[in-house]
Amino acid sequence: MGFHDQDKENALIQSEGKYFFIRSFAKGLKIMELLSDNEALTVTQVAKLMNINRAGSHRFLSTLKELGYADKDESSRYYLTSRMIELGMKVLDRFEVRKIARPFLQELSAKFNESINLGYFNGEEVLTIDKIDSTEILRMDAGIGGGEPAYCTSLGKAILAFLPDTQLEEYLQKIELTPFTPNTVVSKDKLKEELIQTKENGYSIDDEELSVGLRCVGAPLFDHSGQALYAISISGPSIRMGSKRIEEIQRELKKICKNLSGKMGNHYF
Repeated sequence: MGFHDQDKENALIQSEGKYFFIRSFAKGLKIMELLSDNEALTVTQVAKLMNINRAGSHRFLSTLKELGYADKDESSRYYLTSRMIELGMKVLDRFEVRKIARPFLQELSAKFNESINLGYFNGEEVLTIDKIDSTEILRMDAGIGGGEPAYCTSLGKAILAFLPDTQLEEYLQKIELTPFTPNTVVSKDKLKEELIQTKENGYSIDDEELSVGLRCVGAPLFDHSGQALYAISISGPSIRMGSKRIEEIQRELKKICKNLSGKMGNHYF
């Protein structure tokens, strides 16, 4: 076919049974992820971070620009465009639970005026698929689509507590309990104990385990099959989230999640 070595590298397809891996495509996606984690990057910066030559970096970035996924500022730095947001929103729209849950999130927001989050567990982390921000100046600010560790968030723990034992064990085996604050639980045995208590209580608490100064209360949502892959959390500064406030929130949150689970076709509660 007359491919040059570089072309062979870019076009190489490694076959492992029925699985095909296209290296050049993977590099392009990695560069998109890199741009999403940075405000803007030059060709040279991308080349260094990706460990590729400058010419290759320029080709990848130019292609993204040509397709409308990236643009270049006056300093020749590349950044992602709103095209990525459009793609992300199309994915989020596939989550039917967002449409069903929205009125319930609004009800919680009106009652407590704290940040309300709807999360989905993808087997490794919890993704925020919808949220309503608090109108308070001091508030939690998390973006839609962002992922957080399940083991140290109220959304995650609310879901982990109701996973079948085999699924929970699989999850615990493949993760490392990295400490984010002095309160992060880093013992898997201690986490299991907490999840047992969470299941008994019907709600979870993140007591400054992911971020210092932030407390969150979460409760699971059960779909028609009885799976708890979704959860709702209410998050706020620790100075506003005392024990009395948390008690009030967990009662209302469990009631809302029970009603919403019924709307989703489940009558677990």
